Amino acid sequence: MTPLKAWRWWMLGVGSGLAWAACAQPTDPGLTANPAPGYRLDPTHTFVHWEVLHMDTSTIRGRFDRLQGQVVFDAAARRLEVGISVDMKSVSTGSAAFDAVLRGSTLLATEAHPQAYFTARQAEWDGEAPRAVKGEITLRGISQPLTLQVVRWKCGFNPLFRARVCGGDLEATLKRTDFELHFGTPLVANEVQLRIQVEALPQTSDKAADAAAR
Repeated sequence: MTPLKAWRWWMLGVGSGLAWAACAQPTDPGLTANPAPGYRLDPTHTFVHWEVLHMDTSTIRGRFDRLQGQVVFDAAARRLEVGISVDMKSVSTGSAAFDAVLRGSTLLATEAHPQAYFTARQAEWDGEAPRAVKGEITLRGISQPLTLQVVRWKCGFNPLFRARVCGGDLEATLKRTDFELHFGTPLVANEVQLRIQVEALPQTSDKAADAAAR
């Protein structure tokens, strides 16, 4: 199965599972049909930032501006699942010329591989707080395991959207050469730091649909 098909199956499974659980009626009074809350990423508050050391001097920074995805979160059940698709052509460093180089065939190869994916269904917990999310990242058509460290995670009422919102900051480190990104090494470091900010709205929220459409 290709990474795109795998990601679509994960998204379909989350959506259909939530819909089924919401409609199913338990046959045993002792059972409940309460699904884990599903959230849609708010693209106006969710970004993937990256950092890489340049010639052992300064740090090059950039981000990807467009992505979509879903989160399933249930602290009581210790369940945290994530599915994200990133538009690789949305890479932005503040330099149009450098962005064009990054999109080229020697680096992100966005014409051949316009999307990157991260999916995860295994989380590590400290009490009711997630501390890490283990999953798989697919970049340039190459899939590798990746663990996101959860710096912070919180859910609460957002007065702007008038809905319960979940979000936080996550970090990870990957090696460029694991994805055949050899261009520039060793002048540009092999290790890339990922810093991801996430905010997500309930699937049932009209604001979530409006945000996803923007």
